[in-house]
Amino acid sequence: MASNKNINIHLKIWRQKNAKTKGSIETYKLDNVSTDSSFLEMLDQLNEQLINTQKEPIAFDHDCREGICGACSLYINGQAHGPASQVTTCQLHMRSFKDGDTIYVEPWRSKAFPVIKDLIVDRSSFDRIQQAGGFVSVNTSGNTIDANATPVPKHDADRAFEAAACIGCGACVASCKNGSAMLFVGAKVSQYALLPQGKVEATQRVLNMVRQMDEEGFGNCTNTGACEVECPKGISLENIARMNREYLFASIK
Repeated sequence: MASNKNINIHLKIWRQKNAKTKGSIETYKLDNVSTDSSFLEMLDQLNEQLINTQKEPIAFDHDCREGICGACSLYINGQAHGPASQVTTCQLHMRSFKDGDTIYVEPWRSKAFPVIKDLIVDRSSFDRIQQAGGFVSVNTSGNTIDANATPVPKHDADRAFEAAACIGCGACVASCKNGSAMLFVGAKVSQYALLPQGKVEATQRVLNMVRQMDEEGFGNCTNTGACEVECPKGISLENIARMNREYLFASIK
């Protein structure tokens, strides 16, 4: 087991007061960073240093710090969530960097994700897409049917679970040259389209969610594949293809 060591790094971090003001890159030097610390813990250390010197700390988003919530949306050295594969920023450790490295940290870049402050962006557009149809609406009276009473082929169940693993972090949008949200919407459509519980509302679901996605100002998909590569949960491009099929069938109906 490798022993812990400390490194000294240079940070170039995007600072921006709000969406209406012009931002810029500011440079910081941070010493004695433990390679066992996470990237967010490193930012905590930097903020302590800034506070101790009477400077304004850097605003960044976080919540669970366990790779579940998707809040830790950072563009690190030109990659969504940093250089490690299939991890969120909170799961990225400083052992991925070397002593003396210069690390660039920026917020997601997308018209549909306006900057709130510094490294925090407004991702409520994802919430509105989800509210447009990413749910199953069922009215029940009396005893509900046991879920196990509805057989689901294992292949479909596995694909649905894989799609449902999407945490809505926005890395797909940030890494796409067009700022497309097709992977996110495809995953949210797929997790229901594959299950019998989602069949009843399938037509309106895909039409409503795609319409909302377009209204939010996300770009079009040109199948570059960067979204799948940068997704921390490895969401497959197959979900985009499935959403396109669902949309075509719904449009014909």
